[in-house]
Amino acid sequence: MSFVVIINLILCLYPILGAMFWLCGAFAYVLFHRGEDRNQPSKLTNEPFITIMIPAHNEEVVIRKTLEYLLTQLNYHNYEVLVMDDGSTDHTPQILAELQKEYSRLRVIRIEENQGKAHAFNIGMFFAKGEYILSNDADTLPEKDALKKYMCYFTSPQGINYAAVTANMDVYNRSTLLGKSQTVEFSSIVGIIKRSQTAINNTMYAYSGANTMYRRDFLISVGGFRQDRATEDISIAWDHTFMNITPKFAPDIIFHMNVPETFRDLYKQRKRWAQGGTEVWLTNFTKIIRHPWQHRFVIPMLADTTLSIIWSFFFWITSIIFLLTMCYFLFTGNDERVWHGIVMSMIFVNFQLIAGLMQILAALILDFRGTKLRYLAFAPLYLLVTWLINPLTIVTTFPKAIKTIMGYGSGKWVSPERKADSNG
Repeated sequence: MSFVVIINLILCLYPILGAMFWLCGAFAYVLFHRGEDRNQPSKLTNEPFITIMIPAHNEEVVIRKTLEYLLTQLNYHNYEVLVMDDGSTDHTPQILAELQKEYSRLRVIRIEENQGKAHAFNIGMFFAKGEYILSNDADTLPEKDALKKYMCYFTSPQGINYAAVTANMDVYNRSTLLGKSQTVEFSSIVGIIKRSQTAINNTMYAYSGANTMYRRDFLISVGGFRQDRATEDISIAWDHTFMNITPKFAPDIIFHMNVPETFRDLYKQRKRWAQGGTEVWLTNFTKIIRHPWQHRFVIPMLADTTLSIIWSFFFWITSIIFLLTMCYFLFTGNDERVWHGIVMSMIFVNFQLIAGLMQILAALILDFRGTKLRYLAFAPLYLLVTWLINPLTIVTTFPKAIKTIMGYGSGKWVSPERKADSNG
């Protein structure tokens, strides 16, 4: 019985313990890793050839502005832009044809049938001329010095074992309440969790699919991206870690990304993330359990993911039981038990909020040198929304993730809704 009580207590306190764990990890990063491998772009002695690859499907709203920026505004000379047109049915092909006439370094490969981002990328990496490939989404803008900074990491003494370097996310569309709250979220994820993962075992649970530079040889060595997975960027980060090659986080490289601005789009995005994370967990769980010493450096990743999935089911099951119990007490006239249940739940929620706010405060101080502290006021909204959405998406996509692992998955994508002013 005591074991069951301990497990229940751990699951109840998981959000608080998790926030404190990432907070301590961030302090460890500051003490032991901050400034590691960070060279100034001016110290780059040569410019290795880079392929900027953009897998695109129905991106007519944003593709022109993104390409014009990438082709004219980057402080780098030795690169090409390769667009993988994955079966677009809108005006994307016509726009690409027009831009090709204007820019000689722009190349386009047309895939007639939409088969997904991972499939497009796997084909493209064999056509890419660069030893290094930057994965760039059609609505993502890296900072002007990004390519130089990436190469400073790869050409550093430690860079010989870097499989990929993933950059620091900056939310571009902050005009809505959801946009502002996600500014807090991405600073929390990037500012705390990725730093903590680096400090703990120099690895990473996931790359940023929107802007990560890969060493092409290490892409090929793991067989490219898994084409039947919901999130190719999570899968390949784990694949690289299993090969004992290092995924690297670069907090000083900034890229600007657009985030969902409606709850509907946000929920669709989080469903895909949740499914992808569960797929990776299901794929690698038995592999690690069978050979724990061989894969000991991946155990922290497995433990955190396992707790996250179990807690998601625990959260919704106990929440439903709590609501049913409160309804029973209410209808039987036991007002004292209803009041007691509400007070205890509020105390628990407040402790969670305090722990989450501590994590976010540390993240906002670390990330961008504290310039986003003004968004701290939106932190409670972010915390409350993610506590509901994240476990819900894990629970609802779990059957689909199992189906994928059994061989019935598909990486085929549906383009997100774009706005005409999406990039500015």
